[in-house]
Amino acid sequence: MRTVQHKRAAFRKLHESGCFVLPNPWDVGTARMFQHLGFSALASTSAGFAWSTGRPDYGLVRDEVLAHLRALSAATDLPVNADFESGFGADIGELSESVRLAVEAGVSGLSVEDRDLEGRPNELYSVDRAVERVRAARSAIDRTGEDVILVARTETLLVDPSTISSAIDKLVAFADAGADCLYAPGVREKGEIASIVRAVAPKPVNVVMMRPGLSLAELTDLGVRRVSIGGAIARVAWASTMALMNGIANGSFDGLAGGTPGKELNDIFAKFVRSDS
Repeated sequence: MRTVQHKRAAFRKLHESGCFVLPNPWDVGTARMFQHLGFSALASTSAGFAWSTGRPDYGLVRDEVLAHLRALSAATDLPVNADFESGFGADIGELSESVRLAVEAGVSGLSVEDRDLEGRPNELYSVDRAVERVRAARSAIDRTGEDVILVARTETLLVDPSTISSAIDKLVAFADAGADCLYAPGVREKGEIASIVRAVAPKPVNVVMMRPGLSLAELTDLGVRRVSIGGAIARVAWASTMALMNGIANGSFDGLAGGTPGKELNDIFAKFVRSDS
C-alpha cells in the first residue's frame, strides 16, 4: 500500500494539468472496486454513505464520518477527497478542529461547503462568513504540515440555478482565501462552466456530473480539472436494487440474471486481501 504522503503528493500532481475523474464510493467495497477499474483518485459522498446507513444526507455526526474517511483512506492506494459537508463546526474553533481530525484520518483532500446547517433549510452563509470559514479551514490544514487539498464549494446554484454571478463571486472570494480547488455543484451549461474556470484561474475547478450531459472530453476542453459524480453512483445502485426487489416482490426472479458472477467479485477483492497481509 502507498503511504499517506505518497497519495497526497499524487493527488496534488493530478490537480496540475489535464482532467481526471474521481468517482464517489460509499464503502470499502466500492472504493476497492473503483481502484480495480483503473481510476486515479476517489471522493467520498456524504449522501451515498448516509443512505448506506439508512439515514438521509446530512444525517450523520462527525465521528461517524471520520471513521468512514479513515476506512476509505486505508482501503486503497488511491487518494481520497473527503466530502466534509459544512465542516462539522458551527463556530470557527470547532470547524478548525474538525478539519484537523479529517487530515488525521488520512484524506488527501477535503471540501467545505457554505451551507448553514444551523439555519433554515437551504440557507447559506453570507460571503463574509463563508470566506472566514474557508480561511479557518486553510489555516487548520497548514498547521498540520500536511499537503492536503482544500476544496471550497458553494451550494448557491443548488438553491437557485439562476444565481451564477453570485456563485462565481463566492468562488473567487474562496480562491483568494486560500482554497486550492473551487466547486459549484449544479453548474451544467458550457458557458457557465467556462466562466467559472476563467474567474478562478489558475486554480482548478471541480464539476460534479449528477446526471447525463457533457462528456469528459467536453469538460476537459472547457478547462475543468476534475470531475466527481457525487451521490449519483449510489442512486443508480439503489435504483437497480429497488427494481430487482420490486420484481421479486411481484413473484419474478428474472432480475437476478444481471448479477456479476461471485467468482469475479471474489477474485477482484482477493487481490486487496493479499496486499493487506
